[in-house]
Amino acid sequence: MDYRQEVTGRLTELWEGRETGILKGSPEIFNRYRTDAFSQFLRLGIPDRKNEAYRYTNLEKSFSHKYEKYFSPKPDDFREAERFHCEVEDLDVWNMVLLNGFFPRGEEGLAMLPGGIWVGSMRAAAKQFPSLVEKHYNKYAKNEKDGLVSLNTALATDGLFIYAPGNTVNSKPIQIVNLLQSEQDFFSQDRNLLIADDGARMSLLVCDHAISPQHYLTNTVTEIFVGRDASFEIIRVQNQHNYSGKITHTFIHQERDSYATSNNITLHGGLVRNATWHKLNGENAETHSYGLFLADRQQHIANFVKVDHVAPNCNSTQLFKGILDENATGAFNGRIMVHKDAQNTNAYQSNNNIILSDTARMDTKPQLEIYADDVKCSHGATVGQLDENALFYLRSRGIDAREAKLMLMFGFAHDVVKNIPIEALRDRIDHLVVQRLRGELSYCASCAIQCN
Repeated sequence: MDYRQEVTGRLTELWEGRETGILKGSPEIFNRYRTDAFSQFLRLGIPDRKNEAYRYTNLEKSFSHKYEKYFSPKPDDFREAERFHCEVEDLDVWNMVLLNGFFPRGEEGLAMLPGGIWVGSMRAAAKQFPSLVEKHYNKYAKNEKDGLVSLNTALATDGLFIYAPGNTVNSKPIQIVNLLQSEQDFFSQDRNLLIADDGARMSLLVCDHAISPQHYLTNTVTEIFVGRDASFEIIRVQNQHNYSGKITHTFIHQERDSYATSNNITLHGGLVRNATWHKLNGENAETHSYGLFLADRQQHIANFVKVDHVAPNCNSTQLFKGILDENATGAFNGRIMVHKDAQNTNAYQSNNNIILSDTARMDTKPQLEIYADDVKCSHGATVGQLDENALFYLRSRGIDAREAKLMLMFGFAHDVVKNIPIEALRDRIDHLVVQRLRGELSYCASCAIQCN
């Protein structure tokens, strides 16, 4: 039997028991979409390599594992997680901790940060802001070819909600520390909704850590609305062990005169696939999508990006880089779509990768699809080794071979890291990149985990 059939069978059993595991206490706004979503999942199935977006990513190892736990942690499970403290020096943020993608206080209510931004669980948001959630929930996560998005809509029971009302500005970034911790192997489906209304300014930092050695698989869907003249920024720092699988689907919808930035920094993880859809739905919108990954051993890191230029006079940038060693594999699938009415579009895409061993492999597929005639678009991709001339130059200045290679790799990676606007975080990520390149397996703050 194909592994996908077996996994679909287990997920169908979960669905058939939905009265207790999924629907119990779930808001009606979530439940109304579940049946159609699960039917779509059964039709599409778990993506395989026949799906062009997953052509270079094999999900079998992560999905065929038999997980023992699928739903939100119990209240007692949050006690240890809430004691976690990020110790990055001079990082001035509003800090909150999630466990396996879920908010500790559940339905207890939302917290309002100074400046008027609301943060809490999706369940609480459905009670406190029902019309707002109904307006945006499941309106942007549109993908008719990816069964995992449908699976999330069918099974997700909670997630993160952030709402910045019109013209509000968060005085400092919001940091979400998402910890993976369980005594059982865990398959998590969390659903997030982030809203920056007209004129709002929001900056979000998400740090993913695994702090227990169980097998984890996370299938996350995040919908982001950026209103007129609003600004939204999301930075993800992913640092999980080799038994973890992390699949993210992020949909960023922008209205006119808006600005959005997405930056995925993947330092470690067994299987990581980040998919980001940017829709420039209003004139003069601007978006930037960045990514950096460092992979070794048997790790697989993939980035999928699609930028939809729907409206005229919009700008977009994609810059993704990867460094691969040992038997690691990576993939980049980037697409720029310029619709007929999107005249005066400026779109730039670049993917560059360094291979450090004979057994590492990188697949890259940049794409342009243009239906307008007044545009400036470019794309390019490179896969190669370190520049021998640059190495020779550094060696001739008395720098030994190992340090010379580290300097070149750091400079290569810093092109992405330098786009992080938070200085303390940018310095910390630079430090972590150096540690990672040196083979020192560590993650944010003072914690360390030995990845086997």
